[in-house]
Amino acid sequence: MRVAAAKAVVDAGLTPVPHLSARRLASLAELDEFRAALGEGGATRAVFAVGGDPAEPLGPFSDSLELIESGALQRHGVEQVAVAGYPEGHPDIPDAELWRVLEGKHRAAADAGLELSLITQFGFDPAAVLAWLEQVRARGIDQRIRVGVPGPAGVKRLLAFAGRFGIASSAAIVKKYGFSLTNLVGTAGPERFLDRLAEGLDPAVHGDVALHFYAFGGLEATSEWIRRYSAAAAG
Repeated sequence: MRVAAAKAVVDAGLTPVPHLSARRLASLAELDEFRAALGEGGATRAVFAVGGDPAEPLGPFSDSLELIESGALQRHGVEQVAVAGYPEGHPDIPDAELWRVLEGKHRAAADAGLELSLITQFGFDPAAVLAWLEQVRARGIDQRIRVGVPGPAGVKRLLAFAGRFGIASSAAIVKKYGFSLTNLVGTAGPERFLDRLAEGLDPAVHGDVALHFYAFGGLEATSEWIRRYSAAAAG
């Protein structure tokens, strides 16, 4: 399914970024087979490498750092690798370990000649994102960071995803975002989040920052929301 989806993106004239879950790879041979299939469809240049959910690795990689260090990505023509960032932390990984691994990925990608970028988990708190961005830059990591933004979706669905990924959803934070934990009816978009993020961004401090939309409410609804928000901002 992922190979077919990547080919469809290529056929549409766009660049797919297939996800590689390091802990789900049973062997190097499985990775080679997957990358070869992607290459046949023209999807060879970029990947998003994450650790993955299994408590125990299914194969040789315990995290995406080991995957980057293996040299397997370059063997199949990968030039760009995106890795995950967690502005509001990770429910199962201490902050100190998150920073250690992120700095390791930064060094490993540079050593391998890979172009690195970061894509963050989505959240509801722009202040937490801005503080995390500042910390990333202070550690010498200067590549582009795409801040994860939940596209418009039902409030219950947003909170379900927040709970699934261990994202803070206190009453104070979600109220700032634009909805209430006591009223779960309706749809919420990221207008307030993006407005406040933009107000706080300082390129001299936060560097090269872009957006990554999580289309929880569907691709069409997310695309239409982006079009309307962009038009309003421009006009």
